[in-house]
Amino acid sequence: MWGLRPRRRSEMKPLEALHESLHKRVLVEMKGGRSFRGVLDAYDQHLNLVLSSAEEVVAEEVTPHSGMTLLRGDSIVYISP
Repeated sequence: MWGLRPRRRSEMKPLEALHESLHKRVLVEMKGGRSFRGVLDAYDQHLNLVLSSAEEVVAEEVTPHSGMTLLRGDSIVYISP
């Protein structure tokens, strides 16, 4: 009988990996060289993200953002836990 083995992170689909990062701090690299760090509060099938406690990082300069920050999925280069 075949047993089910847990999936390794390298075998996960993108939305599964995002689900594991919910309510954790992530780093998001955007087109144009902008980056954001914050807590991933929500996402959708288009990879639009909502971050709380977000900071924008541009050329090593950090700018805090108050409230929620919405990042458009089509502008995201990568997301790192």
